[in-house]
Amino acid sequence: MKALSVRQPWAWLIVNGFKDIENRSWATKFRGRILVHASKTMTRNDYADALLIAANQGLTIPLPEDLDRGGIVGSVNIVDCVPASASPWFSGNWGFVLADAWASPFRPLKGRLGFFEVTLQADRSAEVH
Repeated sequence: MKALSVRQPWAWLIVNGFKDIENRSWATKFRGRILVHASKTMTRNDYADALLIAANQGLTIPLPEDLDRGGIVGSVNIVDCVPASASPWFSGNWGFVLADAWASPFRPLKGRLGFFEVTLQADRSAEVH
């Protein structure tokens, strides 16, 4: 299954169904379900930006130390890729339009740039291909 690394707290917002678009500098023709990988990296600016946008929508996000990092945290469907959007989450050159988010138990896994292939094991581990 394809996976995409996303920094926290953006990954948390996606898998919990709050963030309906993922910003990227590149477009994709891929449509379908992907795994959401929470990157190990989370900057203060990432957290502060997400906190502000979430607060403007009446949302509260977990504290930085309560966010899982460095593994799979859920999945979501990519249903479109657009150059503009009215979504309050849109700020990039391209937006992957997201639907049907699902948070899952954390599975540690090293991430990659762009889409990458992952196999989930029954023992809750994950493996990159």
